[in-house]
Amino acid sequence: MGNRIKGINLFLGLLLLAGMAGAIYEGSQWWQIEQVNQQIKQGGLIGSDAYPLQKKLMAAYKLGQSGDHKHAVQSYSQLLETAPEQTEQALIQYNIGNNLLLSGLKRRLNDDGSLKDEAKYDVSQARIAYEQALRLDPPSRIAKFNLSLLLLVLPDGIQGLQKEQAGMELSNIPVGLP
Repeated sequence: MGNRIKGINLFLGLLLLAGMAGAIYEGSQWWQIEQVNQQIKQGGLIGSDAYPLQKKLMAAYKLGQSGDHKHAVQSYSQLLETAPEQTEQALIQYNIGNNLLLSGLKRRLNDDGSLKDEAKYDVSQARIAYEQALRLDPPSRIAKFNLSLLLLVLPDGIQGLQKEQAGMELSNIPVGLP
């Protein structure tokens, strides 16, 4: 009977040690996550390599905040290549749309009031990014709002420069041949 009680006590002691080790591990994980959350809340870059996706997201976000929308879009696009989860892909597409929209809105208009070609391209790409975000996460209210805002900002009447096709001559076609 005494050996049986010693065996049970030994088993329970080992179980207690395993539980304490697990609690210490979980506590350290929680502490690391809190540190990363504090860095994000303060708007700083994440220094830990334990969270590469969040680190890259924050770096791309900072690029967009500083007005470097082109490089922000590139950073977000690199994140898409890492095959994140579907909700994260939707968030990345939403941020790509935001940066492209801001980039398109910052470009000046032509003399006739039409959008420059670069701005048209950025805005059309922003629309595609918002639509992709909504395909990945249909209930996303922020993507719906920004897409509707984009569609309101750009009415159908805005046209690009139209080239006259009638007066255009092709230089490699000989003139006068039947």
